[in-house]
Amino acid sequence: MKYISTRGQAPALNFEEVLLAGLASDGGLYVPEELPAFSQEEIASWAGLSYADLAFKVISPFVNDCIADADLKVMIDETYAGFNHTAVAPLKELGTNEWVLELFHGPTLAFKDFALQLLGRLMDHVLVKRNEHLVIMGATSGDTGSAAIEGCRHSKHVDIFILHPHNRVSEVQRKQMTTVLADNVHNIALEGNFDDCQEMVKASFADQSFLKGMKLGAVNSINWARIMSQIVYYFSASLAVGGPHRPVAFSVPTGNFGDIFAGYLAKKMGLPISQLVVATNHNDILHRVISGNDMSKQSLVHTLSPSMDIMVSSNFERMLFDVYDKHGASIDDLMKRFKTESVQLDPAKWEKVRELFDSYAVDDEATCQTIADVHAETGYLLDPHTAIGVKAARECIRDKAVPMITLATAHPVKFPDAVLKAGLESPALPEHMADLFDREERMTVLDNDIAGVQAFIADNVTP
Repeated sequence: MKYISTRGQAPALNFEEVLLAGLASDGGLYVPEELPAFSQEEIASWAGLSYADLAFKVISPFVNDCIADADLKVMIDETYAGFNHTAVAPLKELGTNEWVLELFHGPTLAFKDFALQLLGRLMDHVLVKRNEHLVIMGATSGDTGSAAIEGCRHSKHVDIFILHPHNRVSEVQRKQMTTVLADNVHNIALEGNFDDCQEMVKASFADQSFLKGMKLGAVNSINWARIMSQIVYYFSASLAVGGPHRPVAFSVPTGNFGDIFAGYLAKKMGLPISQLVVATNHNDILHRVISGNDMSKQSLVHTLSPSMDIMVSSNFERMLFDVYDKHGASIDDLMKRFKTESVQLDPAKWEKVRELFDSYAVDDEATCQTIADVHAETGYLLDPHTAIGVKAARECIRDKAVPMITLATAHPVKFPDAVLKAGLESPALPEHMADLFDREERMTVLDNDIAGVQAFIADNVTP
């Protein structure tokens, strides 16, 4: 399988090359030239498989011949054996045909573990084979950082530098990153917001001369392997509620569009999905472009759902590439104009987007009210991001006879402020994190200056 850039100018790469490259050399994001397709009969035959076995079925066509099946299977098995629920991604019922898909049973209590614990193993496998060293640079709005660090900290072939917006992630999120004291782990608290961090990572991929010959790798969802891994739990959830013999709907709290893009791909690969709901917080560019063709940047607001405090949704470019019939020059023009001005999609292309997605924006007040309401109705405690997904699902559902599944993206213990503001008690940290607030921290606060950040990275890579 070959992978092509959304901007149309970078060379096509195989899976191994895409895994290590991250961002394409023309500034675009890599996508498969063609998607694997599964028949209804084949999907139905997967009912009853373990999560790891299902993951192998879905992921192996994307890897193709770059990694031997036996090696890939071992890495997948090891990844999901590290989750603390035997179902890995269990469903919990909130009401009639209303479910949440719990994606927080991995080591860092967030959905990012599904991809990043596997990504670390994939990278290590390829780097050992090539006898290469990789400098990973990533941006996080909270959860990607800890999951990436957990996935990469044991590798002797990786130095990892994670940028997070200073004082704009929750205390639990910060501590999960900054208390990992491995020599190859470096946390940078940037005086800015997530979009500043993300833009700095993209600019560094475009010009890697500061590394003086070393190679830069990505753990953000610009890395195709992240998206690939997240496709699996859409199949898992569908099979658990009677798919593929009945359609399902999904509501996805999202800021960078990666998680819901995985659902879009699952649908294209043959999974019967009747509705995809994009759920956003106050930073609602995705809702504005889907509902009103308004692709304009506004001031980023710090909310009770910080993992979604994003205004530039990188993976939206991947979906637009599809909608624009894989015409790279159109996407290149659109995304370059978006950097400096408000843009609108071509009206016919926007109509396609409207057909594919519903959307809804939820402010902090409604988020807390949803947390309180669901707890009163069911005794179930939502984190703020999942609450946004549940609220959007309830507002946008088209057919109540179809199971609506909201992706529960994080454990509520990571966001106590929202839980407390909902009038509830925050849960205790799980046993493996019980001493988190007592652990030593290590991070470096840097100005929002790319030259300073790049100099710090260059000075701290393994010689």
